Amino acid sequence: PIDWSAEVIENATFEDLDQEAIAFARDEYRNKHSQLSNEIDRWSDREFLNRIGLIFNGGITNAAIILLGRSESTHHLSPLVAQITWILKDAAGIEKDYAHFGPPFILAVDQVFARIRNLTYRYMTDETLFPIELSQYDPWVMRETLHNCIAHQDYLQAARVSVVEGEDYLLFTNRGTFIPGSIESLITGDRPPDYYRNQLLVEAMVKLNMIDTVGSGIKRMFRSQRERNFPLPDYDLTDPTRVSVRITGKVIDPRYTRMLIRHKDLDMLDVIALDKVQKGYRLSDSEVKSLRSKKLIEGRRPNLYVSEKVAVETDTKEDYIRKRSFDKQYFKDMVIEYLKKYGEADRRTIEKLLLGKVSDALTEEQKRQYIKDLLKDMRKRGIIETIGKTRGSRWILASEYRL
Repeated sequence: PIDWSAEVIENATFEDLDQEAIAFARDEYRNKHSQLSNEIDRWSDREFLNRIGLIFNGGITNAAIILLGRSESTHHLSPLVAQITWILKDAAGIEKDYAHFGPPFILAVDQVFARIRNLTYRYMTDETLFPIELSQYDPWVMRETLHNCIAHQDYLQAARVSVVEGEDYLLFTNRGTFIPGSIESLITGDRPPDYYRNQLLVEAMVKLNMIDTVGSGIKRMFRSQRERNFPLPDYDLTDPTRVSVRITGKVIDPRYTRMLIRHKDLDMLDVIALDKVQKGYRLSDSEVKSLRSKKLIEGRRPNLYVSEKVAVETDTKEDYIRKRSFDKQYFKDMVIEYLKKYGEADRRTIEKLLLGKVSDALTEEQKRQYIKDLLKDMRKRGIIETIGKTRGSRWILASEYRL
């Protein structure tokens, strides 16, 4: 196939390239090829770009304008388009804000991500008393996904790359078919596709540390989401003219999350199938057979669900429920309500109030230490304070909480 990205633009000159973008590209190339650091410093900008293929026989390629071109130089690509559009939507799917970003794409990616609110997400598990805290989106996964959109966009369709930000998801879309065919074939394969749509652009982005090759970037994206116990990247390949990837920034089904936490040895194809189950997607006969043989799912088609029995392993139902811990705020609220009603309480009284509700996954000593730490935290936050001497001291609410 003809590589559009490698074509030289007849009237483009070196002045059409952005100097800041070239300097950034040098730094990234140096990071990836640290053994050549001294040699790289001796190269002129033209020699550097020639070595990574963005300049060919002195001519500026389409790939060079996409990655390093000045914003004023995009007319060289007309009527084709090189643009990334970010759209913010609310819970109802109504557009609240948007912005367009043009070349140099090597710098535009950070500008796009500066718009995205990567909030802290918290979820409870049965393995700990405290919620797990992490960002909604792995920054590396975000970057890899957008870089893949840039690398594999079919620029001949004259369309934009889009990044839609919802309340708990990011949706990346680029034009063009998904060359590997399916995600499963990419995950299980160990060789790159026979060709890339934009061969020169892809090779340059690899050299500049922007993307991986042989599908390893997508494999790593799946591993990252799995290690975070989050839903996997969701590739929509139903439209042959485009590829859409949804990254979910929340827990969908706690049973799926527990399954990943407790079973680190699951085969990735089984994890992909379980992810389809939690999202209500149709499974192939072979996927259903594999999951059933390992007792990972229950129910009958089309109403399959992740098995609770395996998710809680050998615990009895009573053990499982008892080991689930209340949220830390729940215990604080109990202490506050007690002190509002009775005015004060000593350590033994508060322990008696809370001990039966702290997770049975802890020893008696650990439960008492948990309560001690809870009270210490409430005192540091100015919620409660002590009166009296050490042995007979009592807890009371701080003045602003007594109302």
